[in-house]
Amino acid sequence: MPAKRVLVTGATTPLGLEVIRQLLDDPAIEHVLAVGREPAGALPIAASDRFSYEQVDLRRSRERRALLFGVVRARGIDAILHGALHRSAQLSGRKVHELNVEATRELLHLAERHPTIERFVFRSSAAVYTIVGDKPSIIDEEHPLNLTPAAPQWIRDRVEADLTVCTYIGLSRLRIAVLRCAECLAPKTGSQIYDYLQSQVCLRPLGFDPMLNLISLADAARAQALALRSDEQGIFNIPGADTLPLSRVIARSGRIAVPMPEPLLGPLYRLRSATIGTDFRYDLNHWRFHFSGVLDGRRAAARLGYRPEAPLVWPS
Repeated sequence: MPAKRVLVTGATTPLGLEVIRQLLDDPAIEHVLAVGREPAGALPIAASDRFSYEQVDLRRSRERRALLFGVVRARGIDAILHGALHRSAQLSGRKVHELNVEATRELLHLAERHPTIERFVFRSSAAVYTIVGDKPSIIDEEHPLNLTPAAPQWIRDRVEADLTVCTYIGLSRLRIAVLRCAECLAPKTGSQIYDYLQSQVCLRPLGFDPMLNLISLADAARAQALALRSDEQGIFNIPGADTLPLSRVIARSGRIAVPMPEPLLGPLYRLRSATIGTDFRYDLNHWRFHFSGVLDGRRAAARLGYRPEAPLVWPS
C-alpha cells in the first residue's frame, strides 16, 4: 500500500527540500511532516493542510520519542523517509555518531511498535561499498561493504546505520527499503566530490582516471518518492545519469586537473582543509580515485520503477 502520510527527516537539506517538493506535487500524498534542527522559518515551504514542520534535534533520544509518539501519532503518519546523516566529513565523535547511527537505530525500533507507521525507507549511500582493485567495478547490492576498522568515522557510521536497517528487513512487521544512492553532486549535500571541485586546480593521482557515477538532486529525490509509493522491501542501488571519468568530471566543472604522485595528495588536501576550511578528505576518497565504482541499478529499475532521467547540469 503506497504511503500517504510521510515523515521526512533531514528536511532542511537541499535533498530533503527536493523530496518534499516532489511529494507535495503528488496528490496521493495527504500530508508531509518535515523535521530538522533549524527553526521553521528556515524552510522555503509554507505550512498548509498538507505540510507541517517540527524543529527536532534527532541526536536526543527524548526528542525522538516525543516526535514519534506525539505529532507523528497525532497526524497518523504511515511512513518514515529517514535521510538525516551528518554531512561534514571533518567532524567526528559521539554527537555525530548519535545522529548517524543511534537516531537511525531508535527511529526504527520505535517505528516497530508504533500504531500508525507501516513503511520505513532509509536513504543510505554508495559510500558504504568497498572499492578495491580486485573487486568488480560494476557494483550490485551484494557487493562487499567497507568494514575496515581503520576507516574514518564518516564511512564507519554510514556502514553501521545501513547494516542496522538491513537487519530488520524481512524480520520486521515494517516494510523496509534501503536506498544506496550515488553521490549527489550539489552544494550543501555533504558531497565530497562537490567540495573537491571548488578548487580551481584539482589534484588527482598520477596514472589513474577512475569512472564515477553521480546523481542529480531531482533523480535522488524521485527515487525516494518512488520507494514510498512501493511496497517493495530490500536493498536498492540508486545510480545517477552521469557516469564519466574523474578527469572529465574536473573538465566539465571548469577546473584544471593536475596529476600528482599519490603520496603527496593526502598531506596536500589536509593542508587545504586546515587553511581554508574545506570538507574534502583524500583518505575518504583514496580508493575511488584509483578504481572505478559504478552502481548497478537493475534491481531498482525492475522493482521500484526507478531509472535515472535527470542528468547533472554542468557549468556552461
